[in-house]
Amino acid sequence: MNRIVSEQYGLFRLYQRLRDELLANLSETDLAFTPGRSNPTLGELCLEIGETERAYVDSFVNFSQSFDYRHADRSLESSVAGLRAWYEQLDAELYAAVAALSDEDVASRRIDRGHGFMVPADVQLHIYQEALIIFYGKATVYLKLLDKPTSEQWQHWIG
Repeated sequence: MNRIVSEQYGLFRLYQRLRDELLANLSETDLAFTPGRSNPTLGELCLEIGETERAYVDSFVNFSQSFDYRHADRSLESSVAGLRAWYEQLDAELYAAVAALSDEDVASRRIDRGHGFMVPADVQLHIYQEALIIFYGKATVYLKLLDKPTSEQWQHWIG
């Protein structure tokens, strides 16, 4: 077990679980909601964070990152069950990719995020955690507009 898994992943999983909490509170009708104008639907926002996670999974395998991936099945943006299953798959793949890193990889290899921005794997996971927090901030706006309640943990961690 590498240092990231033993020291960092437990807390990181708590951030991922907020996404499960979000989905447990949503319906397909909620996923179709948009605050208007050029804003995405909540489902599109949820699909986007999955595509972002795919980029991070691949970065731990390839030691380079690209955000070009788009899920071929856009119908996922209107399915709570589909998003939940996809997130579970992505979470398992992310854990496997991070756990597969050797201690030497963690200590010395860098992930190329493009434009000369190179980060160690533990920092890469932290950056993805920040992406989740940004997603939750956006989702909170939608939840408030939908008049959906949030948990005490959500309120303390996200707002």
